[in-house]
Amino acid sequence: MESDEIEIAEPPVFEMEQKVRLRKLIRNDGTFPGIDVGTPLAKKGDVGYVVGIGTYLQMYYIYAVHFLEKGVVIGCRKKELESVEEAS
Repeated sequence: MESDEIEIAEPPVFEMEQKVRLRKLIRNDGTFPGIDVGTPLAKKGDVGYVVGIGTYLQMYYIYAVHFLEKGVVIGCRKKELESVEEAS
């Protein structure tokens, strides 16, 4: 997908309650209250669950991911996440 393409023209890639893993370190970009900008919020490999799906700039999906071990919910873009397949 090109950076100028409208991601929300397609259905969301991840679903509510889906288990996901971070593909990169996430730092506070100023949208997480009470923590300095640039402070790491979650690291690559952390696992969480999608608890909300919103949009940003009418172009991108933002997935609210609850990281249980850290006790935080962080908004993530599709490119920052990957699905975690559950073993049967």
